[in-house]
Amino acid sequence: MKISVLGAGSWGTAIAIHLNRLGHQITLWTRDKNQFEEIVSTRHNKKYLDVDIPQEISITTDLKEAVTNSEIVVIAVPSHAVREISEKLKEVVYKNFIVVNLAKGIETSTLKRMSEVIKEYLSNDVVVLSGPSHAEEVVRQIPTACVLASLNIKACEIVQDAFMDENFRLYINEDVVGVELGGSLKNIIALGAGISDGLGFGDNTKAALMTRGLAEITRLGVALGSDPLTFLGLAGVGDLIVTCTSMLSRNRRAGILIGKGKSLEEALKEIGMVVEGVNTTKSAYRLSQIHKIEMPITKEIYSILFEGKNPYVVCLS
Repeated sequence: MKISVLGAGSWGTAIAIHLNRLGHQITLWTRDKNQFEEIVSTRHNKKYLDVDIPQEISITTDLKEAVTNSEIVVIAVPSHAVREISEKLKEVVYKNFIVVNLAKGIETSTLKRMSEVIKEYLSNDVVVLSGPSHAEEVVRQIPTACVLASLNIKACEIVQDAFMDENFRLYINEDVVGVELGGSLKNIIALGAGISDGLGFGDNTKAALMTRGLAEITRLGVALGSDPLTFLGLAGVGDLIVTCTSMLSRNRRAGILIGKGKSLEEALKEIGMVVEGVNTTKSAYRLSQIHKIEMPITKEIYSILFEGKNPYVVCLS
């Protein structure tokens, strides 16, 4: 198949390489001309994922060129850029390709999930891919299992056939809301787990944060129409485990820096890449207030990030 991957960050680069291995014709799009020149000249993407990028993968900064004749278009940009890329896609759309969204987040201004943002501009089927999946491991063919969700199960099946191999297994779930919320909200709890680590607390504390974090994720999810069982699967507890425990997690690493006394701005500067949990904390806190859902961990992380509250005082309160 001809598949376009929009966004040459860690996940976009990894999925492009993975799909290339499966024999698909891949175009990787980046808006950054310096990044484009680096990849074309060195076949590396050092800032995000320093691995060899096969010559067979086409690189372009031209969005129309990237998506022309594609059967599947993968959106692999940060969540705050999904609206912009969806609007641009509408301008160059030529046929009813399947959109696969990898971005995990809730839009701060509208409180919409990413598939809802995409559907404002495109009538295409949207398939959400979520679950415990560090790009650094997928690109090394370390066994990984994720979830696909869509309002059109046939579209999920097409993506499953195109994306899956013995090292990258994909399960289908009809609960789009739950899959998207699980992938977004776990980043808040990962920030908290990192803060706990940065403060020097132990495994007991992290286990408590993860378990109670899952409880509040589920409460909000059910209020927004999710199946509670979704949060016991790969898109819920699976993604929560990997994001809260791995040093490959930007959210956990940012939390560790904050727990050690750095400001949010200092932590984000040191990470040097998007930390999705920061904006998601804003969105989830607002949703909890609107729907009157008790989310104490989210509330306290919001107070640390945006109200200057001392993390140590929060953890002991």
